[in-house]
Amino acid sequence: MRRLRLARRELASLRSEKTVVLALAIQLFIAAFSSFLVVGLVSLYDPGSGSVEFAVAGDTDEIVDIVEDEDAWTATRHATRAEAVDFFERGDADAVLFVERPGGGGDVEVTVIAPRSDLRTTLVVSSARDLLERYEDTERERRAASLGVETVEVPEGEASPYHGFTYAVLVPLLMFLPVFISGSIAADSVTEEFERGTLDLLRVSPLSDAAVFDGKTATAVVIAPAQAALWLALLSLNGVVVASPVGLIALVAGVTAVAVGFGASVALSFQERKQAQFVYSVGVMAFFVMTFALPEPSANTVAKLAVGSATWATYGHVAVYVVLGAVGYAVARKVAGRKLS
Repeated sequence: MRRLRLARRELASLRSEKTVVLALAIQLFIAAFSSFLVVGLVSLYDPGSGSVEFAVAGDTDEIVDIVEDEDAWTATRHATRAEAVDFFERGDADAVLFVERPGGGGDVEVTVIAPRSDLRTTLVVSSARDLLERYEDTERERRAASLGVETVEVPEGEASPYHGFTYAVLVPLLMFLPVFISGSIAADSVTEEFERGTLDLLRVSPLSDAAVFDGKTATAVVIAPAQAALWLALLSLNGVVVASPVGLIALVAGVTAVAVGFGASVALSFQERKQAQFVYSVGVMAFFVMTFALPEPSANTVAKLAVGSATWATYGHVAVYVVLGAVGYAVARKVAGRKLS
């Protein structure tokens, strides 16, 4: 009961934090008017811009012709697949295309090798997809005369860029911003007790050290998943369909527990707001950078859950974040007990 009173006090104190209120207002605006913002911002986001170098091997004639028709693409021919892969691994190409016709028949198999989870992956994969679609259209046109029935004409036109921007940029942004803010709130909440000299009052209160930690961090832990749920609801009102909201909220809850536990622990160690916020910011950024070493980076996990292309590996990553959050918060709670005693 006393923990809840302390948590309520922390929630009430957030109203006086102008920075937090402004950050929440900005996120609310983005989520509430996402359909308008996507149209305006998508012009600044073009995953298809930039040059891509393909290393091509196998039956290369037709696919190289398609590459040469696009100004942003270039191709280098290689005698064997191994030679093309070696060229790619040396960093001389962005992707490998190996084209073969098994058994000399009409079927065509194209193997694409792209970089794994680096900053150019989105650009390279998007370009490779566009290239394969054009190659497929070329093959269909070439074989149309041999068909016994007339094929349906596909209307010409560019694919909408709004879909990619919404799920690759907007949704991850709205999911992770509350996480950053919650950890920062926890750090500020603890350092404020040191700066005001009120921590000693909490130490002599009937609350245990663990209960004090829970009361100071409960608001920060709960507020981020609650924001994520609200943002998803507002996105749905704007016509953005999110396939797995429960998975997204679970992921946000797990990562929030890590951020809040880390922020509170840093605040207990440094006891000064500027130092604690600096160390917290660097630590959280390092954590998100380290997620790029995973088979599926956190932003990709969010995008897959939102768009509806989640695999068992995606849900496995969500489970890892939830477990990591529980363990991280428990460790931070234990560290806080030692610091406060």
